[in-house]
Amino acid sequence: MRTRILLMLIILCSFALRAADKIVPPNIKIGLWEMTETHNMSGMPPMPTIPPEALAKMTPEQRAQMEASMKNSLGGGQKTTTRKYCVTKEKLEKDTVFGENRNECTRTVLSSSSTATEVKIHCQEKEMTSDGTFKFQALSPESVKGTVRMTMTGSGRTMHMDIDFVSKYLGAACGDVK
Repeated sequence: MRTRILLMLIILCSFALRAADKIVPPNIKIGLWEMTETHNMSGMPPMPTIPPEALAKMTPEQRAQMEASMKNSLGGGQKTTTRKYCVTKEKLEKDTVFGENRNECTRTVLSSSSTATEVKIHCQEKEMTSDGTFKFQALSPESVKGTVRMTMTGSGRTMHMDIDFVSKYLGAACGDVK
């Protein structure tokens, strides 16, 4: 559950770079990259995947146990993950190096250059709203860093998510990494 919510949030945030013609492609090398993300989440996430009628059938003890389990897996301080991804010329030209556009999200480009981009994000999906900012900085053609700051609300719950990431260029060949 934690991984699914976290991936959804990262994807929502990363879609921001595809927002408008105002985005200037970053001055980075094409090839294999490794990203290390440090996540820090607090609060309880909206629970859109659990139908209200199913929640209503749970005993107070069952619901408390489920919420405690979710809070333990989502909260509890910083967690770090590392993943690899491939940057291609086509992805940079089409502005899709960080994902594809989503209709339920609107993005406002606050600033964009070949070395730095800042985007404000607002997503409205069924019973969940997400608002935040995405910042990306190309320190060099082989090194980038950035932040994601998001707040998700829905079903009477609020969750805050902070992600700090650094990424380094590994080489020209991506192998099986997409």
